[in-house]
Amino acid sequence: MKSVDLKKETEEQLRLDLLETEKHLFKLRFQSATDRLETPSEIRKAKKDIARIKTEQRRRELESLTKQSDSQVAEAKALAEAGQAAKDKPFIGRRQAKRAIQRLEAIQAKRASAQLAVKGK
Repeated sequence: MKSVDLKKETEEQLRLDLLETEKHLFKLRFQSATDRLETPSEIRKAKKDIARIKTEQRRRELESLTKQSDSQVAEAKALAEAGQAAKDKPFIGRRQAKRAIQRLEAIQAKRASAQLAVKGK
């Protein structure tokens, strides 16, 4: 599976591919523990496919964040500071909330610098 192919797929297809690849990896690991694998490199390939799918999902998530309006970004930042990923969905651990806040602050700073550049011209 190549990243070019993943970019063409929808969110639902990516999610299904991820589930299918994770199941395949589980079967490979189980088979590796009980028997010998014909191609041991299959485990490595499955791990890389999972990483590619998750990377594409993350890229799309960040892309959608940058497309949100300033008020939506500010609202998401306020929720993250309160420890909420979304309404009624808490973050798991403090690190996720901190990273979300940093990411949203970076988006706000980028927009602010772009506005200053436009005003300066």
